Amino acid sequence: MVFADVIVDISVKSLDRPFQYIVPEELVSDAVIGAMVVIPFGNGNRELKGYIIGLSQQPKYDIAKTKKIKEIVKQGVVAESHLLSLAYWIKENYGSTMNDAIKAVLPVKREIKKVVSRTVYPCLMRTEMEMVMQEYAAKHYKAKVRILQAMLDQEDFEKGIDYSVMQKKYKVTASALRGMEEQGIIRIDKTRQYRDPIHIDSRDEQIPVLNEQQQHIVDTIGKEYQDGERKTYLIHGVTGSGKTEVYMRIIQQVIAQGKQVIVLIPEIALTFQTVSRFYRRFGKRVSVMHSRLSQGEKFDQFERAKSGEIDIMIGPRSALFTPFERLGLIVIDEEHETSYQSEMPPKYHAREVAVHRASMTGASVILGSATPSMESYYRAQMGRYQLFTMTHRATGAVLPKVWVTDLREEMAKKNRSIFGTKLTELVEDRLKKREQIILFLNRRGYAGSVSCRKCGEVMKCPHCSVSLTAHMHYGRLRELVCHYCGYETMMPEVCPKCGSKYIGTFGIGTQKVEQFVKERFQQASVLRMDADTTTGKEGHERILQSFASGEADILIGTQMIVKGHDFPNVTLVGILAADLSLNVGDYRSAERTYQLLAQAAGRAGRGKKPGDVVLQTYQPDHYSIEAAADQDYQEFYEQELVQRQILHYPPVSNILGVLVLSERMEHAVQLAQKVVQQMKKYDQAVILGPAPASLSKAKDIYRYMIYAKCQDYRVLRQMKNALEHYMDLQEEYRDCRLQFDFNL
Repeated sequence: MVFADVIVDISVKSLDRPFQYIVPEELVSDAVIGAMVVIPFGNGNRELKGYIIGLSQQPKYDIAKTKKIKEIVKQGVVAESHLLSLAYWIKENYGSTMNDAIKAVLPVKREIKKVVSRTVYPCLMRTEMEMVMQEYAAKHYKAKVRILQAMLDQEDFEKGIDYSVMQKKYKVTASALRGMEEQGIIRIDKTRQYRDPIHIDSRDEQIPVLNEQQQHIVDTIGKEYQDGERKTYLIHGVTGSGKTEVYMRIIQQVIAQGKQVIVLIPEIALTFQTVSRFYRRFGKRVSVMHSRLSQGEKFDQFERAKSGEIDIMIGPRSALFTPFERLGLIVIDEEHETSYQSEMPPKYHAREVAVHRASMTGASVILGSATPSMESYYRAQMGRYQLFTMTHRATGAVLPKVWVTDLREEMAKKNRSIFGTKLTELVEDRLKKREQIILFLNRRGYAGSVSCRKCGEVMKCPHCSVSLTAHMHYGRLRELVCHYCGYETMMPEVCPKCGSKYIGTFGIGTQKVEQFVKERFQQASVLRMDADTTTGKEGHERILQSFASGEADILIGTQMIVKGHDFPNVTLVGILAADLSLNVGDYRSAERTYQLLAQAAGRAGRGKKPGDVVLQTYQPDHYSIEAAADQDYQEFYEQELVQRQILHYPPVSNILGVLVLSERMEHAVQLAQKVVQQMKKYDQAVILGPAPASLSKAKDIYRYMIYAKCQDYRVLRQMKNALEHYMDLQEEYRDCRLQFDFNL
C-alpha cells in the first residue's frame, strides 16, 4: 500500500502538520510529491484540497482508521519537490503555515486548457491523390473534393494546410476531415502552442564593447563559475554603468554550460525594457512571468520552464519560483528595492530566499544596484558576499550636475509654487532645446508626517529616531504617535524650533503637478505615470514607449518612473519634494530617501548630452540628501551605519516585527500585552511596543505592532517559534492571529 502525507489547504496553525492518507490503487500512478489532492477531512468528512508533501509504504496510524484520498486534481499544478523543501524553509524562517508557503512557491496554481494547433498533411503521392479526387468527383463528394483540390493546388505539396484554414476558407467540416483521416488519405498532426506574452521584434542588436571594469567582472565570475565555485556577488555600479550588459555576458556563459537562469526585476514597469534587451540577445529562449499576464499565459510559461523549453525567466518576485530543473544562476537587479519583500504571509525577502534556493541547487547569485541595500553592502564588507564596484558610465557619459534648491529660501522669497526658481529656469531651457524632462514626485510618506515648511524641522520620536505619524480625530490633527514604541504627544500649534505657524502634513499628488505644468508650460506635451494611468496589461509599456519615442516632452510620476529606465534624450530630472520620504516613521527612511534620489538623478544625461538634476528639499543639510546630491554612496553608508549601530537596527543587529490582528480592539490590546510578556523572557532581546501599527485598522481588523531587536537571528527565530506555540494554547483569543516579519 502507498501512503501520502498531505498538508490541508487551510491556513490555520493548528492544522499546519501533515495528515496521512491511503492512496487508492487506481491513483498511485498520479500520486507524486507536490500534487494537489481532494481528501475527506474531520468528523464530517468534508471535502478539502491539500498537497502531497511525502510518500511512503509505512503506515503511521491504524490502517483501519486511515482515510483514502478521493481524487488527484488533474488541473492542479504539481510543485517540484525541491520547491516544497524551499516552502518548508520559508515557513520555518518567516513564520507562516506550510500551506501559505506552498502557495507562495506556486506562481501558477491551476492548469489552464492547452492551446493546440492542427495541420492537415497528405498521406498519398500527388498522382494517387488526383485519382482519388476523380473518384470522389464522380460520386459528388463535394467537401472531400475541396480538401484534395486545396492540397493539390499547393506548390509545396507536402507542406500541409492549417486545420482552421481548411475549415474556414474551404468550408470543410470536422467530420469530413476525420473520415478522410480514417481512410488513410490525409493525416492531422497536433502541436502544442504556447501563449506568448512577449511581442517584440527580434531585430539584430549591436553588442557593445565592454569597458575595463565590466570585462573584469565578467572574466572573474565566469572563471569562478567554470571552476565550480558558487558564490553570492554584489555588483555596485553607478547608474548607467552597464550592469545589465554584465549580467547578459555572464548569463551567456552559464547557459553555454546547459544551465538555466532567473532574472528578478523589481517592477512590472521595468519588464518591457529588460525583456526587450534579453529577447534580442537570446531570442525565444527567454520568457517572462508577472501579475499582469493572463492565467493562460502564466500557465504556459510555467509549463515551458518545466519542460526545459526556455533558458531565462524574467520577472518580479514570484519569478523566483520558476520550476527550472537545471538552475545555475539567479540575478536580482535593483536588489535594494522594497518590492522584493512580500507584504503577505509568508513575509519572505526574495534576496534571502534566492540565496537559499541557490545553495540547494548549486547555483550562484548576482545582486546588482547603484544604491545597494545596507544589508547587502554590509555583508559584502564582512566578506559574506563578493563585492565588485563600477565607478564609470558604460557609454562614457558623465554623471549629471545636481542643483539643490532649499525650499525654505523659496518660501522666504514668497514662492509657494511646486517649482523652485532653478527648476522653472531649466524646464524652460530644455523645452526650447526639444530635450525631455522627468519630474519625480517623492510621495512616499507624505500622508502622515509632520514638518515645518519654514525651517524644515520634522517631529520625531525621542526614543526610536523615526518620524512621528499624525493621527486624525474628526478631521483634525490631534496627536502624533510613534509606531515603534507607542510614544505619543499632542500636535503642536507652532513649530517648536522656529515658532512658525507653517507646521503640518504636506503633500501633493501627480494630478496636481500635471495641472500646474500644463498651466505654466503650455507649449509642453505631458505624460503622467501613476496607478491611475497604468491600468491594464500593457499600461506601463504604453506610456514608457510613448515617452521613449518622443511623443511627450515631460513625464511626471512617482517611484515607478525612476527605476532602471533608460531615455537618452532626458537631460533634466526634477525631484519635487526630496525629503518627504525622510519623514516616514521607519528606521530605513534615510536609506530609502538616498536610494530614491540617487536613482532619480541617474535618469538624466544617459545619452550623449549632459544632464542636470534639480533636488528640491526643506532639509538640504541631511546626510542622505547631501550624499545623494554628491552621488556618493560610501559617504551615505558610513553615516547611516553609525546610526544603525547606536540604535541596534539591521544590518548590525536583527529585528522581528510581530503584528497582532483581531476584529475586537480590546482583544488585540490584551493579546499584544501578553505577547510582550512572552517576548521579554528572552533577555538578549530589546522589546519595543506594543503600539498601533502604521495602518492601525484595516477592513475592520485592529492591528498592533511589537518589535524585538537582537544581534543573534537564531534568538528571534526561537522567539517566533515560541509565540506560535503560545498561540496554539490561547483558547480565549481564537479571534486573534499573529503575523511575523524579520528585518522588515
